[in-house]
Amino acid sequence: MTETLPALFARSAARWGDRDLIVTPTSRLRYAEADAASLRLARALVGAGIGKGSRVGLQFPNGPEWVTAFLAVTRVGATAVPISTFHQPPEMAWALAHADVQLHLCQRTMFGRDFGRVLEEAVPGLAGAHAGAYQEPAVPFLRSVLFWGDAPRWGWSADTEVERLAEGVDPELICAREEGVAPSDVALQLYSSGSTARPKAALHTHGGLVRRLDVLRAFRNHVDADRVYTPMPFFWVGGLMVGLLDALAVGHTCLVAEGADPEATLEFLSRERVTVFSAWPAMLVALSRAYATGKYDLSSVRAGNLVDALPPESRPKDPLLRVNALGMTETCGPHTWGNPLVELPEELRGSFGTSTPDIEHRIVDPDTGAVLGPGESGEICVRGPNVMLGLHKVERADVFDRDGWYHTGDHGRFDPSGHLFFEGRKDEMIKTAGANVSAREVETALMAFDDVTLAAVVGIPHPTRGRLIAAAVVPEKGAAPAPRELWERLRAVVSAFTVPRRIWVCTAAEMPMTASGKVDKKALERVMEGEGELVAPEEP
Repeated sequence: MTETLPALFARSAARWGDRDLIVTPTSRLRYAEADAASLRLARALVGAGIGKGSRVGLQFPNGPEWVTAFLAVTRVGATAVPISTFHQPPEMAWALAHADVQLHLCQRTMFGRDFGRVLEEAVPGLAGAHAGAYQEPAVPFLRSVLFWGDAPRWGWSADTEVERLAEGVDPELICAREEGVAPSDVALQLYSSGSTARPKAALHTHGGLVRRLDVLRAFRNHVDADRVYTPMPFFWVGGLMVGLLDALAVGHTCLVAEGADPEATLEFLSRERVTVFSAWPAMLVALSRAYATGKYDLSSVRAGNLVDALPPESRPKDPLLRVNALGMTETCGPHTWGNPLVELPEELRGSFGTSTPDIEHRIVDPDTGAVLGPGESGEICVRGPNVMLGLHKVERADVFDRDGWYHTGDHGRFDPSGHLFFEGRKDEMIKTAGANVSAREVETALMAFDDVTLAAVVGIPHPTRGRLIAAAVVPEKGAAPAPRELWERLRAVVSAFTVPRRIWVCTAAEMPMTASGKVDKKALERVMEGEGELVAPEEP
């Protein structure tokens, strides 16, 4: 029988009790300590009326409090609803209402912001409410907010209320609740990053999450003694699945740096003897430059994407000839992947691996729904036992087609050997002079140049072509490729109609980014209308 998250953690805590589970520059939590702290909080949740069917919001930075709260919620059979710490008041109001959160667990101060005030701005009626008995139409299911740190008058403080709520709740009752959690129960309501529209809330069961971890473990190459740098927030799928939950399944330690200072991060990782180093592309540039100063000892690193810190035998000759992975919130992590240690042949440059064993794929024509064959580009569809149960507040018939396929909105093609070539989001296909251009294809070609570290391609309005292809390029440190030079190089490797006609060579700081570390394409479109060099104004 498939395990549940409480059963998985119980096994991990018994085996690795004295090992660090999560470490920050100012705190650490061992597996056994997480077991005791989450049991205490689980008793308080039961005392507050939380159980199966309850949705509990979690809003913390990565750290011991996040881990304790998540474990406690899943131990009592409730649904954990991670909420972004990047949210502004209007986004908070929407998230709490859409998620149907009953109890919200929140750290009072994060990243210099007072979340008591953020919540008051989001839901003004809270300022005059009574903790435990909210009756606010804007958030009709919310009954209280439990704060770590000082609480506003209308909230509960964890310092006092956890003990009060837990009083009289027998720990044996928590054990019984854990045994009553079934693999089919919903454990997680996880929101997408929402870079192009309102976030979607994917529902994942205990069984689906545990099986996904089993599948993804084969691609992660982690061992239980690893100390893994985990920069992605736990409230998004990348941080949760290949960060925290992977640690719970394998027994390794999550190293979480506070803030974005590259030197402070490297000092912390040096001290904690990091073994696996993975960072977002936007972060990697600054971290690589700081590491190049020679001030930090990362000799413990054995794997990851900080290439210069890897043992010589593990350094890829060309990073773009190592497999990538394509994932999403709805599949709770990568649905295509491959062996990250194998050098790919040139014809697979920029590919995203093959289907993971638990996922089926189909490419369809986005307009007609017709199934397409190998080499044909279309919308990527996924199906499988570990794909999400559904989307919160969306009927199943509006989520899956009649054959059970989920249409991802991503475009791509599979070659005859089953390797995926990702071509971008459906809404990122650029219609220019009657032709469809994949922004991803052009970005991949630019990123293959040795002097380019980051590239983003968008379409901007044009009076005759409809959209003009425009590219923003961040060069490698010390390089200064001219826009016209990049244009000429691209013409040798991609079709003429796909080559950007406006090119902007910018710094990493100038590239618009979302809070999730992705290029903000909407913002970039606005910027590109006034930036860059028009390298090919003439008609082809």
